Amino acid sequence: MPTVWFVLVAFMLAAYVVLDGFDLGAGILHLFVARTNEERRMVLRAIGPVWDGNEVWLIAGGGTLFFAFPLLYASSFSGFYLPLNMVLWLLILRGIGIEFRMHLDNDVWRDFFDGLFSIGSLLLTIFFGAALGNVIRGVPFQPDHSFFEPLWTNFRPGADAGVLDWYTVLAGAVALIALTVHGANYLALKTEGDLGRRSRAAARSLWPLLAALTVASCIATLLVRPQVTNNYTAHPVGFVIPVLVAASLIRMFLAHRAANDRRAFLSSCAYLAFMLVGAAFALYPSVLPSSNPAVDDLTIYNTAAGSYSLTYGVIWWSVGIAIAVGYFVLLYRMFRGKVSLHSGEHGY
Repeated sequence: MPTVWFVLVAFMLAAYVVLDGFDLGAGILHLFVARTNEERRMVLRAIGPVWDGNEVWLIAGGGTLFFAFPLLYASSFSGFYLPLNMVLWLLILRGIGIEFRMHLDNDVWRDFFDGLFSIGSLLLTIFFGAALGNVIRGVPFQPDHSFFEPLWTNFRPGADAGVLDWYTVLAGAVALIALTVHGANYLALKTEGDLGRRSRAAARSLWPLLAALTVASCIATLLVRPQVTNNYTAHPVGFVIPVLVAASLIRMFLAHRAANDRRAFLSSCAYLAFMLVGAAFALYPSVLPSSNPAVDDLTIYNTAAGSYSLTYGVIWWSVGIAIAVGYFVLLYRMFRGKVSLHSGEHGY
C-alpha cells in the first residue's frame, strides 16, 4: 500500500503541474505576448474558466500527502516553513491579480493587477522548480528527521545548504522555461490573430533553451546526487522514461515547425509528465532524501500511515478522483475551442 500511495501522490502532483502549469505559463507571458488591454483580456479568458479548478489538484495533493505520509508532511512543512509561506502569498496575489483587474475602470489599477498576475506566476514557477530541486538534492535532517533551511547560505549544495543554491536555482530555471513554453503552446492553441502568432513564436524561440536546460539539469543531478541512477540500473526498463522525455521534446519541435498547436501543447504536457515520472522513479522509495550521511532518508515505509487507513483510503480516494476527473472532462469539453472577447461572460 505505501507504494500505491506513492504512485497516487505522484499522479496528483503531476496533474497539478500539467494543468496549472499552462495557467502559470500564461501568467508569465501575460505582459509580453499581450500588447493591448483587449489581448490581455483574451489571455485571461483563455484560462478564466479553468485556472481556479486546476489549483484544486495542489490542495488535493497536499491533503493526500497528509493522509498517506503524515511524517513527511510534518517534517517538510515545518522545514520549508519560509518558502511555503512565500508560495502561499504568491498564490493569493496571483488570484487577486486575475480577479480584481476588471473591478476598477482605471488603467493604473488594471496595469497594477496585471503586474501582480505576471510576477506572482513567474515567482511561483521558480519556487516550485526549486522545491523539486530540494527534494532531489536532499535536506539536512537532524536525528529526529526535523530540519530547517534558510532561504540561502553559500549557494552550494551540501550539509549547510539553503533552499536556494546553484542546483535548485537551475531546477527553478528549468521549471520557468518549461512552464513558459507550456503556457505559450496553450495560448497559441486557444487564441487567434496577433496574440496567437506571438504565443507561437515565443514557444518556438524558447524551445532550444528548454532542451539545453533539460540536458544541463540531468547532468547537474548526476553530480549532486549520483544515487538517482540506482533504480535505473536496477530496473533498466526505467531508461524508457528519458527516451520519452527526449521524444516529447522532438515532437514539440516538429509541431512548432508544422504550426500544429494542438500537437505542440500535447507534447509539452507529455514532457512535463515524463520529467516528473522520471524524478519519482529515481527517488523511490525515498520521499525526502537526507543530505546528512548520519540520518536516513524519509521513505514511503517510515512515513506511511497505518495499513488499515491506507487500504480503505484507496476506496474513498477512487470515488473522489472519479468525480473530479468527470468534472474536469466536462469543464474542458464545455470550453474547448478558440476564445474571443464575445465568447461568454467570465468577468475578464
